[in-house]
Amino acid sequence: MLSAAPLGEANARVHVLTEEHGLVRGVAYGARSRAGSALWQPGNVVKTRFQARTTGAMPRLSGEMLYGCGFRLLDAPLALSMMQSVCVLADTALPEGEPCPLLFAQTVKLLTFLGVDPALSEREGLPQVVRWELALLADLGFGLDLSCCAVSGATTGLAYVSPRTGRAVTQEAAGAWQDRLLPLPDFLLTEDDTGTLQDWVAGLKLTGYFLARDAYGQRHLPLPAARERLSLRAERALLPDPVPHQPDGREGFGLAPD
Repeated sequence: MLSAAPLGEANARVHVLTEEHGLVRGVAYGARSRAGSALWQPGNVVKTRFQARTTGAMPRLSGEMLYGCGFRLLDAPLALSMMQSVCVLADTALPEGEPCPLLFAQTVKLLTFLGVDPALSEREGLPQVVRWELALLADLGFGLDLSCCAVSGATTGLAYVSPRTGRAVTQEAAGAWQDRLLPLPDFLLTEDDTGTLQDWVAGLKLTGYFLARDAYGQRHLPLPAARERLSLRAERALLPDPVPHQPDGREGFGLAPD
């Protein structure tokens, strides 16, 4: 489930990502009832059935819950932001009706991971989101080439990505152009490297640049607000914890009391 919008008093227009048909938009009758609203929530994994109506009209959708994700993340704001960003990006970037089985499988895997252990997702979900965004870019035809250096052909020492071509560049080949290139975090070069929070923020900046330019900029659309919020939350997590309030009313800077 990617999104739902009210349609009349009891129904909703829902967008779902399917294995065989890609992005599908349809009408879910009774979706605004108590049971229906719990089912048609973004992030949920739902077994969906389609009932075609007249040609050109949105199909009627019905479904049953396989795995609920959204409600599990209510007390995990960063993981919730990850889920919201993934759903909105898939909903607004993918073309309707084009199968994307590999991206579908990665999306289900990611949403399931986020919901199984929200506390773990808060700590370890970001690198998976960045990798998912790379897969989304590839599915849209804007994949990055991180296999070798665009200048020298070297496969080691890759440290940057060209914002123009989306190809990797080594530290040595970058030379005086480093300031014009996008940093390439090491965790995107191997599955064995999980990276650090700073790496994950760099990864979000990398994929965010190409999403904004290629997936949305070519249609004269901004990067979705949910994706911007995820970046801001991740960047705020890099900031040092605030200094505890002092008993005597002083804010202090971590100094020992007199």
